[in-house]
Amino acid sequence: MPRIISNHCIVEDHWQVLTLAADETPATVTLPAAPVLLPLAVWLARRDEIIARYPQPGVWLDSDEGPEALAGDTDRFAVIAVNFPKFTDGRSYSSARLLRERYRYSGEIRAIGDVLQDQLFYMRRCGINAYALRADKDPEKALAGLTVFSDSYQAAADQPLPAFRRHATQEPA
Repeated sequence: MPRIISNHCIVEDHWQVLTLAADETPATVTLPAAPVLLPLAVWLARRDEIIARYPQPGVWLDSDEGPEALAGDTDRFAVIAVNFPKFTDGRSYSSARLLRERYRYSGEIRAIGDVLQDQLFYMRRCGINAYALRADKDPEKALAGLTVFSDSYQAAADQPLPAFRRHATQEPA
């Protein structure tokens, strides 16, 4: 079973990512029984069926899909994954941040796709808390990517106050 990094720990990944074959459509694809991360198009086409079938489904957004399509349903999902089809495509950083800040999603946001160690710290800053690394990458080594920097100057999804505000509220030594 594949392993992912989730909340700073390496764990077994029980979710499978459903992708559509060339001859499948969101309305006709067979839904597996196992925990599955459904493409947004499948969720939109079969929402009621999915709600009846899965107590807490998972969904994934491709980099060209925004989280606004999930705005009223975020509390239904155990996992919302954001896809990084290649490491140079950063649109999913924005989706993750919007899920945390605008839509107040507090569950697992998982990075999938071309996920590399160098990106993990920045992904965490945007609200991502689980990482399905590329198959050729070692999660043990990548875990160190989450602690590359000890502090951040800017406010972000993982730290709402910028450094100058955090330090201004501390007692002088």
